[in-house]
Amino acid sequence: MTKILRDEDLGGNALMRIAIDALETAFIAKAGNRLVSPPRHHVSFPDRGDLVFTVGGMLGDKPLAGFRVYETFDGAEHSQIVAVWSADDARLKGIVLGERLGNLRTGAIGGLAVRHLSAPHARTVGIIGSGAQARTQLAAAAAVRKLDRARVYSRDEKNRAAFASEMQHALGLEVEPVESVAVAVDEADIVICATTSQKPVIHARDLKPGVHVNTVGPKTLQGYELGLDVADAAAVIATDSPGQTRAYASPFFLAGSGNEDRMADLANIIAGKAAGRGSAEEITLFCSVGLAGTEVVVASAIFDALRI
Repeated sequence: MTKILRDEDLGGNALMRIAIDALETAFIAKAGNRLVSPPRHHVSFPDRGDLVFTVGGMLGDKPLAGFRVYETFDGAEHSQIVAVWSADDARLKGIVLGERLGNLRTGAIGGLAVRHLSAPHARTVGIIGSGAQARTQLAAAAAVRKLDRARVYSRDEKNRAAFASEMQHALGLEVEPVESVAVAVDEADIVICATTSQKPVIHARDLKPGVHVNTVGPKTLQGYELGLDVADAAAVIATDSPGQTRAYASPFFLAGSGNEDRMADLANIIAGKAAGRGSAEEITLFCSVGLAGTEVVVASAIFDALRI
C-alpha cells in the first residue's frame, strides 16, 4: 500500500536537518553528473494558470526518480504533489501532498548555501519577509550555524511580530521584529531576503563586509527583490540551478549586468570544484531558483527517516 504524507506529518525541526543532509548528498551527486535535474516544465491552461512540473532524481547505489507538480490557478487553496520511486526496483516509495515539503526543500537549499558560503563565525541574521519561505530559511540557517539573534522586517507589523514570536519559540533563538530593512540587516552576518517585492528592498550600502546573502524572492528582469549593486559587491555569486536561471520566460535579473557569467553552481562549490568564500571580509550571494529533483531526494529521505 502506497504511503501518503501530508503537511501535518512534516512538522518539527528535526526534518530540516534531515533535508539539509540529504541535499548535501544530492548536490555532490550533481557535481558528479549523478543528479537528474532538468529545468521545470510549464503546461498552460489559458485564462486559468499553469501546471508546473519538476522531474528528477539521483543515480548511484540507491537510485531515485520522481516528480513534483504544483499549480498557479486562482484560488484560496494551493497544493503540490510529490511522488518518489526507487529506480532500481520500480517500487513507489510514497507520495507527499501539500505545501510544506516544497518550503522545507527550499529552506534546506538555503541552509546549504549558508553552510558553505557564510563565515563560520556567523551568529546574527537579518530577515526581510515574514512568510513561509522566511520561516524555513531561518530554521535552516539555525540548523547549520550557532545563531545568537535574528531581526525581522516585513511591511505588516502584525505579521512580523507573529513571525518573531513563533520562530523564537520554535528555535530557542532571540528574534526581534524591527521597523525597517536597514535595522533588520544592520551588522547581520547572514541576510535572508524572502519577499514578493518586484523592486529592490536591499542595496549594498545596507550590508556590512563579510555578510552572506540568500535571495529567495523574485529574480527576473520583470522584477527583483535585491539591488544589482549587491551582486556587484559580492566576491562570490552562486545558484542552485544555472539551467533554471536560463529557462525563465523573462531573463534572469543579472542578465546584462556583467555578473551572470561569474555565477557559480553551488554544487561545484560544495564539491570543491569551484571557489567559495575566500576571506572573512568577502560578501557572498546565493540566488535560490529551485533545483529540480531535490523535492524527490528530500521526500525519499523523510520516508527513510520515518521508516516508511
